[in-house]
Amino acid sequence: MIKPNLPLKPYTVHYKNLQNILLENCFYASDAYEARQLAMQFNNYINEHPNSITIIKGEF
Repeated sequence: MIKPNLPLKPYTVHYKNLQNILLENCFYASDAYEARQLAMQFNNYINEHPNSITIIKGEF
């Protein structure tokens, strides 16, 4: 859920698939936790494998 009145910043969510290939998704979020939630909402693989996330990096 997007938090009202907080500026959105770009975050890159890096994750590995079953073939151990590093992939990434980018989201605008108020913090890294919200970026994780968005990744789980919009990426079925991450939703089913939340521990596949290796790092969430703020792109400031």
